[in-house]
Amino acid sequence: MTHQSELERHYECVSFYNREAELLDEKELEHWLELLTEDIRYDMPLRVTRDRGSDRSEFSEEGFNYREDRSTLEARVERFQSEFAWSEDPPTRTRHFVTNVRVADVDGDELSVKNNLLLFMAQGEEADGTTVSAERHDVLRRVDGELKLAERDIRLDHTVLPMKNISVFF
Repeated sequence: MTHQSELERHYECVSFYNREAELLDEKELEHWLELLTEDIRYDMPLRVTRDRGSDRSEFSEEGFNYREDRSTLEARVERFQSEFAWSEDPPTRTRHFVTNVRVADVDGDELSVKNNLLLFMAQGEEADGTTVSAERHDVLRRVDGELKLAERDIRLDHTVLPMKNISVFF
């Protein structure tokens, strides 16, 4: 591993997220899977409304909108590309806006990175799209010299999903 400055590390992470967003928005899901490690953990815990002053997390440790690993992500990609993805006919158009990329910690070949996501989705002829915002807590791991996504914890700002189903990747 080469020694990187903080600025070089930040640029590399932003470049990773720009590439990931492009692949997701262009529906190049097979190529998106190549950005993931074999032991990927991809979670979206439920947000729970808590009283002010509560010391408990706003996110459930037991309930998830989804909790994925490599095999379930591959199965979702395969299903989305099949004739049986009825929720994706016509396909959802997406635009991933990734901002506020913060490298929180570096541990050897792993980077803990927080980033904000604004995801716009539209389908068919609908006049209004759906916008979802979240903070993502990621672990990016250097594998063969390239960053790959090893963990993603998607923390939606919504307590109730503003869409009927989750048929896109965050």
